[in-house]
Amino acid sequence: MQTRSKSGISKKKIFNTTTINYLNTEPPTYTIASKIPEWQQAMASEFESLQRQHTWSLIPSSSTQNVAGVDYDETFSPVVKPPTIRIVLSLAAHNHWSLRQLDVSNAFLHGFLKENVFMAQPLGFVDQTHPSHVCHLHKSLYRLKQAPRAWFEHFTSHLLTLGFIASVADTSLFILRRGSLTVYLLLYVDDIIITDNDSSVITSIISQLSTAFELKDLGLLRYFLGLHIDYTKSGFFVHQRKYLTDLLTKFHMIDSKAAPTPIVLTPALTLSDDDVLPDPTPYRSLVGALQYATFTKPDITFAVNRVCQFMHKPTSTHFVAAKRILRFLKGTLDKGILFQPGPLTLTAFTDADWAGDPSDRRSTSGITVFLGHNPITWVSKKQHTVARSSIEAEYRSLAAGVAELAWLRQVLCDLGLYLASAPVIWCDNTSALALASNPVFHGRTKHIEVDYHFVREKVVHGDIYVQFISTDDQIADIFTKALPSPRFHRLSSKLLVCSTDHLFEGG
Repeated sequence: MQTRSKSGISKKKIFNTTTINYLNTEPPTYTIASKIPEWQQAMASEFESLQRQHTWSLIPSSSTQNVAGVDYDETFSPVVKPPTIRIVLSLAAHNHWSLRQLDVSNAFLHGFLKENVFMAQPLGFVDQTHPSHVCHLHKSLYRLKQAPRAWFEHFTSHLLTLGFIASVADTSLFILRRGSLTVYLLLYVDDIIITDNDSSVITSIISQLSTAFELKDLGLLRYFLGLHIDYTKSGFFVHQRKYLTDLLTKFHMIDSKAAPTPIVLTPALTLSDDDVLPDPTPYRSLVGALQYATFTKPDITFAVNRVCQFMHKPTSTHFVAAKRILRFLKGTLDKGILFQPGPLTLTAFTDADWAGDPSDRRSTSGITVFLGHNPITWVSKKQHTVARSSIEAEYRSLAAGVAELAWLRQVLCDLGLYLASAPVIWCDNTSALALASNPVFHGRTKHIEVDYHFVREKVVHGDIYVQFISTDDQIADIFTKALPSPRFHRLSSKLLVCSTDHLFEGG
């Protein structure tokens, strides 16, 4: 066999000599960081902050001491739920209240630990008089498993001393009432949104919080958790243009051709052993990022729900489907949700695609709820069991919608708002509506008796009204299946608006 070496052909090896710029990238080790003046300054500033907070005390080392991050009981730390954020935005738009944003510096350093946790002294900052001592932690540190929990408990305890009460429905929502004064505070780790009916009171609250925490007043709410809030003459326009643009850039899709819909009608996505991705990490990263994009893009909810079902063993076909969602978003960057004044009424739409998944014939439920004119929650979810009839599938969606309304009413109740009329649920299945209103069972419905009693009780007590809507006008249809482009865009227009349709204030 004639080889390259026998023929005298050689290829010069090219070595990668690219130098990493550690001013833009975090150094992987202390050794590298200690040689860069900017990182030396950053580390010194962080250490001074730790010392100022009295984060630890030095004690002699002992073999019985626990290892940092191992000894803990509770690690879960609640964060404010997306529907709660949308409710507060809706109420602020309705009442023409201002929205302020706060940020807590080194938030986790404010949390007090319940456990005895020890750690070695930080590299480069070892106390020369006690080099063998260890740090006995009094407050939590980043990367400690219990740090988020400790911070949340400390911050909420302080809020309670100021007169706030925690919501029963969402423990990251806090309400302060004093006579005619009403203040709402939302907490997401160290990011805070605060709004009230008297802007002068917010300044006083910020001042009180600043005495206990290192607080930054970021002024008017503009950018929060990847969400952009633009102020219009009719309310707040919320979008994720920057987040989505960065996502398109990350996956090299910024110059791709826009797709008319986020998911194709056929063929349906199914599990497969063919062409499985050797490394599923990029797929999982993309799908996870798309899940967050549904915060202001309800029209991609069903498509994202579908690609989420193949995280354990994605194929190239699934990756193409996920990238199509990106291509759809490329063409809708200027769309978002407009929160505007309107009637304080809850309206829900529920639907189901019976046996729509060809792999296991389970149905998909679709639910969306409006507060006035504003969509505040939407769900696309595969049902847990196979429905034996379309009535069963639709009724399960109806029951899920009733449960969602019950939770939303509790949030509104915590906020001090009571609806003048019971919420209305619109359903396009006459049999499901009849079952909700009449205690009639037969062979096809007796196995959903629990859901029946749950919905029926709410209807009898007047907590909800169920009404019929034609399939053509059923908004929840967009959350249950792939739709043709004309119908998809017609339903999408009832949920989203275009930024060019509204005049913005303040640049």
